[in-house]
Amino acid sequence: MSSNIDELVFLHQIAAPCHLAILAESIGLKTRIVKHAAELELEKKSNKFYLVSQKGAALDSKGIPLLVSRLVEHVPVALYQVERGSLDQEAALLLGVRGLLYSDQRMDLMLTGLRKMVADELWYDRPLISKIFRRLVQKLDTSAEIPSDTVAILQRLTNRERTIIQLVSSGARNKEIAQRLCISEHTVKAHISSIFRKTESRNRVELLRWAQTYQSHSELVS
Repeated sequence: MSSNIDELVFLHQIAAPCHLAILAESIGLKTRIVKHAAELELEKKSNKFYLVSQKGAALDSKGIPLLVSRLVEHVPVALYQVERGSLDQEAALLLGVRGLLYSDQRMDLMLTGLRKMVADELWYDRPLISKIFRRLVQKLDTSAEIPSDTVAILQRLTNRERTIIQLVSSGARNKEIAQRLCISEHTVKAHISSIFRKTESRNRVELLRWAQTYQSHSELVS
């Protein structure tokens, strides 16, 4: 197993033992169990892989732990103790989650998934990955249709700004956006000011018009 990961960090917020950590240690991986999200130390240049338990975590509308949207911007993250049917797999994959380990999976499958993810592979159902790949290819086929000035604007937007544009487009207010992304309202306002400047929008109404026109192209130039 080729890997640059030197430690697995488990965010395990329930009282039961973390069997996955024990399993990881059995194949020679160094592990650390953290009981509270506040104890996590996010080191961008470290070689740590983070596993977040769905069980015991506060979840968003897609069944994904709220903390994950903040973690994936800094470190590799996967989910474990996932209850089947409780989570939108596609949403997790598109968010940047490396893989899912289900609570009813056999131990040998969990071990295989763990090895694959530590080796920098995705661990999802094959049909889902095929579906996303086909969609990406279809979008790339139409990429030549995007005007160059639109590409320039989209390339200036950060991933976080694009996420906020999507949330604004769905009708979310600053407070709701702050809660969803685990950031302060002040930070949300700063992001929105930056978005207004980059998209040449003077207010949310103009931003909504811009988003309706150009947002469908945003994934092509990310």
